[in-house]
Amino acid sequence: MIRGHRTAWAAGALIAVLVAGCAGEDPAPAPAPPATPSSAGQAAPTTPAAPAPLAGRVVVLDPGHQLGNARFAAQINRPVDAGGFAKACNTTGTASDRGYPEATFAWEVAVEVRRRLRRLGARVRMTREDNTADAWGPCIDERGRLGNPGRPGPTAEVRVSIHADGNRSPSAHGFHVIEPGDLAGWTDDVRAASGRLAVAVRDALVDAGFAPSTYLGENGIDVRTDLGTLNHSDVPVVMAELGNMRHADDAAVMASEAGRRRYARALTTAIRAFLAG
Repeated sequence: MIRGHRTAWAAGALIAVLVAGCAGEDPAPAPAPPATPSSAGQAAPTTPAAPAPLAGRVVVLDPGHQLGNARFAAQINRPVDAGGFAKACNTTGTASDRGYPEATFAWEVAVEVRRRLRRLGARVRMTREDNTADAWGPCIDERGRLGNPGRPGPTAEVRVSIHADGNRSPSAHGFHVIEPGDLAGWTDDVRAASGRLAVAVRDALVDAGFAPSTYLGENGIDVRTDLGTLNHSDVPVVMAELGNMRHADDAAVMASEAGRRRYARALTTAIRAFLAG
């Protein structure tokens, strides 16, 4: 649903701040059987291809942040509506101790999830179309509204925001999945379905061998009401913090192509399971 109070807020908001033969040759093919009178001159019957499992489904992927956010401080620091309260448009995101940016990690995982979903027949919308130091944003409210009913373009059925954390505690590692909490007039229309999506994402990540967070949430799931991307969504939504970039083991997996493929495979599995439910 589209809520009128959001439009009203925005109108008054401050504008500030991813077996050869023995000789090693192929054996000669066996001769074809002779045609029978009933089959001669007739084309072989064909079996219709099965429809792609996600044909016609629309998914929004939100790769967190943008690589150039740090260069556009005024733009990302200006306040926007985050769900009835003001919050900064965006942030720079975190990075590993070796300098691998969260923005790049989120982008590369999102691109791989998009590739896998498209092979299943889904239409995928991305909240940003590149990962570049020459761009910023978009803001959290825009990221949360893309694909909502009544917005431009096809309406989505699910939104997954992809991030990584930057907790500096030496023992802090593992993923956590954030679902929207109860925020009257904002999340009440998607909260229950978002909870089911969070469980699907958590279970797929565990099945892929990833450990739930040791420091946030409960059994890999956290609930928050202060995230604009979640609060603005009118379709089921979660934010997947796929690990702690400041933990050496988590960061090593994130920085590896094989690790990012594991994350992407798990997220694709979760989205497919949720849409089949």
